[in-house]
Amino acid sequence: MSILAKGDAAPAFSVLNQHDQTVSLSDFLGQKTVVLYFYPKDDTPGCTIEARDFTALADEFAAVDAVVLGVSKDDCDSHRAFIEKYGLTVQLLADTSGELTEAYGVWQEVEKEGVKKWKIVRSTFVVDKEGKLAEVWYGVNHEGHAQAVLDFLRG
Repeated sequence: MSILAKGDAAPAFSVLNQHDQTVSLSDFLGQKTVVLYFYPKDDTPGCTIEARDFTALADEFAAVDAVVLGVSKDDCDSHRAFIEKYGLTVQLLADTSGELTEAYGVWQEVEKEGVKKWKIVRSTFVVDKEGKLAEVWYGVNHEGHAQAVLDFLRG
């Protein structure tokens, strides 16, 4: 696992979204800034707040020429149910193989109350139109995070 830093080339990816359609980083290069946010699990309290916050700000992200992509290891069916339940508008990518979470260094061993386990550490990456990481946040708190990302994009 490698931790990525601002200025690094963003690892390329091609994974399925909630509609079983392949989404690749290359689809956006030269056209849009990509906000790639990783979250642990569909339909859990913190992840729901974060997804709803990104959805609430969707028009504002679009106004700064950015697309928001959420990523977890949940499958397409889980993503569809999550989107339907909360009326989400962000695309959710199904990294069922774990390759994307590994490439971005968010699959980490964490310890809670003396128990170690592997999980996705909530993290966000801003990929500029040239495919470089404009900003990197590991271990973020979901509260207010979508707004903080938007504020960063607005400069």
